[in-house]
Amino acid sequence: MDEGREEQGRAGLWGLATLVLSNLLLLAPLWIRFGGPRPHLFALEAGVLAGLFLLLPRRVWSTVLSLVVAFLVVAVTVLSVGDTAARMSLARPLNLYLDVQLLSAVKNLLSGTLSPFLATAVLLGGTVMALGLVAGLGHCLAWSRAPDPVTTSRRGGFRGTVADWLRRPSRRLGLALLVVSLVAIPLRWLHSDGVVLGLPATQLVREQGRQLARMLGERERFAAEMEQAAEAVGTGPGLLAGLEGKDVILAFVESYGSAATEDPRYAPVIRARLHSMDSLLTAEGLSVVTGRLEAPSQGGMSWLGHGSLLSGLWLDNQLRYDLLLAGDGRTLIDDFSDAGYRTVALMPAITLAWPEGERFGYDEIYAYADIDYAGPPLNWVTMPDQFTWSFLQETIRDEDDARPLFAELGLISSHAPWTPILPVLDDWGAIGDGAVFDEWADAGEKPEELWKDGDRVRSAYARSVAYSVDVVASWAAHFVDENTLLIALGDHQPAPLITGDDAVRTVPVHVIARDPALLEPFAEWGFATGTIPSREGTALRMDAFRPWFLGAYSDGGAEGALTIRSEW
Repeated sequence: MDEGREEQGRAGLWGLATLVLSNLLLLAPLWIRFGGPRPHLFALEAGVLAGLFLLLPRRVWSTVLSLVVAFLVVAVTVLSVGDTAARMSLARPLNLYLDVQLLSAVKNLLSGTLSPFLATAVLLGGTVMALGLVAGLGHCLAWSRAPDPVTTSRRGGFRGTVADWLRRPSRRLGLALLVVSLVAIPLRWLHSDGVVLGLPATQLVREQGRQLARMLGERERFAAEMEQAAEAVGTGPGLLAGLEGKDVILAFVESYGSAATEDPRYAPVIRARLHSMDSLLTAEGLSVVTGRLEAPSQGGMSWLGHGSLLSGLWLDNQLRYDLLLAGDGRTLIDDFSDAGYRTVALMPAITLAWPEGERFGYDEIYAYADIDYAGPPLNWVTMPDQFTWSFLQETIRDEDDARPLFAELGLISSHAPWTPILPVLDDWGAIGDGAVFDEWADAGEKPEELWKDGDRVRSAYARSVAYSVDVVASWAAHFVDENTLLIALGDHQPAPLITGDDAVRTVPVHVIARDPALLEPFAEWGFATGTIPSREGTALRMDAFRPWFLGAYSDGGAEGALTIRSEW
């Protein structure tokens, strides 16, 4: 009898260990996200789980069930960690239906930020930890089931069986946990904030179900929008005639969001650089207007912003982007090509195969392997922005081609981890093949050191964006002539670590030309003179740009542009 009671006591302790461990696994991702043990202190699923296993008999099938349930709990934890990571880096919840294909991009980012060795170590360490948690929780679940003691009750029948059952301490504990947890589920909202008692696993599964239902209907919705976009944007002999054959440079500045100009943590740095940019451009006889556009993503997935602006379709998730690539819808690349332009993509961050570029139909694509750069990589950044601009001027614009140029640039110096920060070289002629940047190969802090301190990370962000802005200003001052229209804009806001959780998704757009008449359509669209974006009015989405731009610079001029603007 004493031995049976001792085993029952041990089972109760293992049941409490199950409660604590499963509660920690289910809630830790949320505690990471909110910076402490909130909003939930207790996961009701943990109480239900511990209670049920304390009630189960010790059988072979229940041992197998322990491992299965442990695996499911850890799987939910991993998904919850992914959800937390998505919210903290991309300002949106995890979409399991779409985000599985981003795992390779995460590995590439880790490799570029840390090193291939450290990235592999992190991934292997995470896998080993997950397996260890499965084994640990499975052990707790298995040992929380005490063996059935010898029945000593003299009462027969059902009542005697129940009496024997209730005399077992571990079973009474399990019943209490189960009843309390189940009763608490409908009562959890009685707390003034409704947050102390949580159902994290239930809510995660429910949210993923909603995401799946939405994605299953996305194809039909997107097909209809593609048809509407094709009808809204026409083509003809006067396509982009208002540009009069001038080169158009469309430059996306990585992570250059409105937070850089409006957040008091960064605005003093960035606005000072923008005022300097304004003075420099004015001194060189250039005109500039600035506005804002709303990007479809935050913190990453830059291609959604590129694709939205080029296609005139709102690409706020990967499925829409894939559907665009799979379809035959037109983009600005087709528009410029039909207008007699040579179309070029300059993408120094593309280090792997890029079939998307082939789909968009550029005449020429310069990815990392196609760019003759002899300088050092700078953590994730394959080459500094100033070399990218120099390569545009010295190689792409210098080619013997009578057609005007449309070039899309992906500028990456302001991409995380934001170290090192380079100076802008005054002598553009000295840049050459980029070997001049060798002296900064080991400059600045290592990312793994910098990212231990959130305040220093935010300071580094401001300085990296300041560098990118200064390079744009310097290149424009040196190389924007009477035959050039430069449009420089952010691709998206940086991650919530930089902006906070509730930031709008707008980005600044600077348009620069030597002929002020070339900027008049933008001014009529609401862009302000100078380099500081106005906070007045509502910024349109990036998908509004293509139909507006075609209307503004094709036959019909600004009047056509304003008509299209009202439709979007």
